[in-house]
Amino acid sequence: MAEPAIYFQDVNERQGEFHRRAFLMGGLAGLGITALAGRLAYLQLLETQRYEKLSASNQFNFKLVTPPRGLITDRNGEILAANRPNFRLLVSRDEDLKPEETLKTLANFVPLDDARQKRLTRDIRNAPKRAPVSVMEDMTWEQFSAINVRAPELPGVTADMGEVRTYPHGGAFAHVIGYVAKVNKVDITPTGPNSDPIMLHPSFRIGKQGVEKAFDLQLRGKPGARKVEVDANGREVRHDPNGDIPAVPGQEIQLTLDVDIQNRALEVFGEESGGAVMMDCRTGDILCMLSAPSFDANRFVRGLQGAEYRALANYERKPLLDKCLSGTYPPGSTFKTMTALAALHAGIDPEARVSCGGGMQFGGRYFRCHKPGGHGPQNMRDAIKNSCDVYFYSVASRIGPDRIAATAREFGFGETFDIGIPGQKKGIVPSTDWVRRNRKRDPKWHPGESLSYGIGQGMLTANCLQLAVMTARLANGRKALNPRLIRSVGGRELPRGSDVPDLPFAAEHLDYVRGGMAAVTEAGGTGYRASQLGLGDILMAGKTGTAQVYSYRAGMARGKGGVWRLRDHGLFVAFAPLDQPRYALAVIVQHGMGGSTAAAPRAREIMRVALLKDPELVARIQKPLPMPELIPDPEADLVPDAPEVTTAAMPPVAPTGGPA
Repeated sequence: MAEPAIYFQDVNERQGEFHRRAFLMGGLAGLGITALAGRLAYLQLLETQRYEKLSASNQFNFKLVTPPRGLITDRNGEILAANRPNFRLLVSRDEDLKPEETLKTLANFVPLDDARQKRLTRDIRNAPKRAPVSVMEDMTWEQFSAINVRAPELPGVTADMGEVRTYPHGGAFAHVIGYVAKVNKVDITPTGPNSDPIMLHPSFRIGKQGVEKAFDLQLRGKPGARKVEVDANGREVRHDPNGDIPAVPGQEIQLTLDVDIQNRALEVFGEESGGAVMMDCRTGDILCMLSAPSFDANRFVRGLQGAEYRALANYERKPLLDKCLSGTYPPGSTFKTMTALAALHAGIDPEARVSCGGGMQFGGRYFRCHKPGGHGPQNMRDAIKNSCDVYFYSVASRIGPDRIAATAREFGFGETFDIGIPGQKKGIVPSTDWVRRNRKRDPKWHPGESLSYGIGQGMLTANCLQLAVMTARLANGRKALNPRLIRSVGGRELPRGSDVPDLPFAAEHLDYVRGGMAAVTEAGGTGYRASQLGLGDILMAGKTGTAQVYSYRAGMARGKGGVWRLRDHGLFVAFAPLDQPRYALAVIVQHGMGGSTAAAPRAREIMRVALLKDPELVARIQKPLPMPELIPDPEADLVPDAPEVTTAAMPPVAPTGGPA
């Protein structure tokens, strides 16, 4: 009877233990299910929007879109640099892409020679994954269509439409505006604006010269993004326009230049080499800044071939050199205005005469005048009018180099101006201190050097912009004008060049020098025949200059038949109208020989355009001449009808401007 009781007790204990374990496991499972349900509820109810975004990001990508580059315009709003549509061909590196085979296939539709295919193959292999590499720009519509039709057969290949920079006026503004080009490795920086991912975009361009380079950040704008749906391999399936982020265009840069004046300057230079700078005598605005010969900036945007670049770089007339800012030349006789003003400031009597017999003996050397027979007795006005070297030899030896240098610096020589673009060279304004610091082997100023200095030769050099500033300050007669090239950036106007102090010279001295420049363009002056505007009573004052660049030996040809690089430079500075100066101009014709024959006629044509664009001056030119007053005859009773007079019976009217 005892054994069954023990048996049932053991069974009950085992069942109780099982029930406890089952209850514990059930509780743990219930807690787990509850936690899982709570987590699912949390994810589905509270985190719905977050995971919708993450899901969309797995399905959609954003492709960077380059912003439209800002426009560059002239003073009147004429477009100098803009953007135009561009059909381009891109290839992206992908796992399935075979660059060599793909490029060979593309060569059936677009011109790709073997050398270009090899270079592009290397670029594609080195590019980041799915980063597009530009294969061709400016495709024709036929090429674009042929590739788009075959797009499903060409993985990694895209033909789309972007924008490319264009310069409507070709070479007229190339040195001022510059150009844009593809980004190089040296352009990319670890930090700052040039670390932006848009720099790697195949259609992105940055400024490489001139305004394009100086204001590159303002012209860039801000990139946008294009929302596209992609498959599991990251390939684009479709475009979602509702998700696009628009790009912000770059700011507009307005220059002070005038399209008509600049184009006329390029036209009159033709094949000659040199520069022309025109300034407004009242504000300091630069209306023209041309360097010739020029180049087509559009060719640089597309990318020059090696042979094309070498042809430009090796041409002796240096089309890539900005001759207005970077080229420096002896100013020649145009500098005699500065010597004259320095002499007046030093107390030299302008009416005291110096006799010119064709040269001057000084220190054992004979210094010649440009007129072999001499000019005879000359006062200062006569000397400026006739450009008499002997007079200025005498004056320069009396006042010394330091007075001349101080005057020249007040008129812009040896100075760089804040016009917004780089590339200016200061030139040389020699003085006793300059020689001591820069000529270590011979640190002493020799008296004979003053004579060459007085006629704008010797060590003295200047650029075309400095000559224009000198002329504008002389013409203004009061303000030390500074040149201004950038009128506004993004609609914000920059300070004018007339917001400057006055010149430290007596008004009567400035008037006297301007009177000498007026005599240059009068009958008998060195610039008379080439400087007649033919615009009624509007006259131009100026100063011719011929700068020797080589010491000629007896028998060497100096004229048109000589070696081009050994010929003298021709220079001319001028302002007009004579009575109310508005425009100042400096022209340098490199190796053009005489200033009166090479530079002055070109200056006249450029000046005419500026004058004829000024409404007030046009009204003055067109103003009819006053009719002679008729005195009535008291004895005359009746006047019979006058016979009809034809124009053929009238004598011809001589042109008011004289010979051109």
